[in-house]
Amino acid sequence: MGKFFGTDGVRGVANRELTCELAMKIGKAAALVLTRNCSYIPKILIGKDTRISSDMLESALLAGICSVGANGVSLGVVPTPAVSYLVKKYNADAGIMISASHNSFEFNGIKLFNKSGYKLSDEVENEIEKIISDDSEIKLPISEKIGSISYVKTATDDYVDYISSAKKNINTNLKVAVDCANGSASATAGKLFDKLGINATILFSKPNGININENCGSTHLENLVSFVKENNCDMGIAFDGDADRCLCVDEKGEVIDGDAILGICAKNMKEEGTLKNDTLVGTIMSNLGLKEFCENNDINFVETKVGDRYVLENMLENDYNIGGEQSGHVIFLDYSTTGDGELTAVQILNILSSSNFSASKLNSMVKKYPQKSATVNIELSQKGLLENNIEIQKYLKETKEKLGSKAKLVVRESGTEPKIRVMAECDDNEFLENLVNKTVEIIKNNL
Repeated sequence: MGKFFGTDGVRGVANRELTCELAMKIGKAAALVLTRNCSYIPKILIGKDTRISSDMLESALLAGICSVGANGVSLGVVPTPAVSYLVKKYNADAGIMISASHNSFEFNGIKLFNKSGYKLSDEVENEIEKIISDDSEIKLPISEKIGSISYVKTATDDYVDYISSAKKNINTNLKVAVDCANGSASATAGKLFDKLGINATILFSKPNGININENCGSTHLENLVSFVKENNCDMGIAFDGDADRCLCVDEKGEVIDGDAILGICAKNMKEEGTLKNDTLVGTIMSNLGLKEFCENNDINFVETKVGDRYVLENMLENDYNIGGEQSGHVIFLDYSTTGDGELTAVQILNILSSSNFSASKLNSMVKKYPQKSATVNIELSQKGLLENNIEIQKYLKETKEKLGSKAKLVVRESGTEPKIRVMAECDDNEFLENLVNKTVEIIKNNL
């Protein structure tokens, strides 16, 4: 990770770390790097979520793009995967999404896509960072060579048409509740479920600029769980702020997390003969139970660093077509070049309809190890210190060697927030509690 880019773009508190000035520089630098081989006036798409700061940052990005001679195209409020898809559909040269995903409203972020709809490699991000840090050599065009701005009114419809094309004989009698997190899905979920023919109850779809992810969405499932149980729904579906994640709730109110979704979908794909190289890609945070599920179903499990971009890189390098994270980022590479919450929802509904199983029956297929997580808040000045702290790294090395294959400890610095995340798994709850508490203590004492 560089000075500006984390595991998922540039992120920070809007108007403090992520300022208009920085956004304009990102617009300039991204336009220069991502369109440098164009022999014509390049076109860059911009989508946004519902945060109060998204309009402000969009204006700054568009100004930066136009200032270097590229044209900016505003898509309005759309999910992140819509930008990825529409870059290709609209024959654009790059795409930008303004969102801080699951974070609260005061944060915002900028995610970049190349003309093929893929997130950028570290090498390309490094090129952009250099220009952001020093743009003194940029020669700005004048007169008719300055870029212009246009607005697309059909972005949500075009995206929904594509996602709905993935449906396969969905049972239209299913009773489904959908939590839009007061975010991007507020603009698309209603249209999507109409296309699917399901009379879904749409919840948390009235964004006001500050209520995105507030006690709703895939990171706050309590209200959806209650609604599903109280209204006898067959399933609940929850997206995050920019709708690139999807988690579900079964009819009993139990959460179907990203690991369970990955296992359910990979098994279904293997049975249909569409699972490339019989492989599922996860991360170091994937539950040990998912690995055991894959072993029991003759599915290879491949592990990467945390971040859907690293999952995708592995999939592309090795010709795999499904991968994702426990958080609900799921990549179906046959359909999309990035994690897509609404596409994931369609795939789960396909399986629920064809299997004649209840959602809880599907959920029970992947038996997960107990897991405990904790977060250590750090100052911005402490970012990057974890990996070089001798005492912490010594403790982690010795502890992991003792745990063996039936337990796991993962300690990592967040790529999107000033936090260190601790996660442990094993089948002994008391040992699990003590392990996490001791690890947090070691980190605090040594940082």
